[in-house]
Amino acid sequence: MKKTWAVIGMMMIGYACYSADFSATVLAGYKGGLGFKVSGTVSHFAQGFPLAFEFGVGHTRLDPGSPELARRIFINEATNGTPEKMGYMWDLRFNFLFPIHILGIQDASMYVGVRRSYFTANFKYVGGNEVFDITSDPWGWGAGVKASFPMGRSISFTMNAGFDHYPNATLTGHDTYYFPDGETVNQKEEFTYKDADNAINQPKFQPLLMIGLTFGF
Repeated sequence: MKKTWAVIGMMMIGYACYSADFSATVLAGYKGGLGFKVSGTVSHFAQGFPLAFEFGVGHTRLDPGSPELARRIFINEATNGTPEKMGYMWDLRFNFLFPIHILGIQDASMYVGVRRSYFTANFKYVGGNEVFDITSDPWGWGAGVKASFPMGRSISFTMNAGFDHYPNATLTGHDTYYFPDGETVNQKEEFTYKDADNAINQPKFQPLLMIGLTFGF
């Protein structure tokens, strides 16, 4: 009996591995700024099941906002030093993909899914002895269309167009917190969340247009 179940188990594992398609995609382009994205897709793992699943991680360089306002809203009214700024975000994403027929393209999908963003705005004031980060980490969602064009047996040229949307998120910097509901911690002067949000370019609506390669396994 044990031998029989072992054979059945091996057959099931073998069938699952044979039936499922796995691919990895590397993309670069515009996503609210210059960025790249790496993702893996699983499809055709169940007979007749129309959806595929995609897991990915991305990185984007962004304009972080106003150094002068950031310093005043999150720290103090000092104006010494030459400001420098850098902004970036990492994002995690999970998509459901639906095959579609568009413009005669054989391998095209519409996708929709959830996002988690980790945004950092870094400000330096050279000669002013001040360096600090402002961060936010909102959940969001996104949608778009992805199309692939075969270049060989297991490699395709891929285009991806869509958008990501993130709601207002808590902005944190230098022990100061501005919450979307109006609450604050260590508030500077009479500044509000709206002031902080206007000063800092945290991700909100990000159009996406990227190209790259997909590798099949």
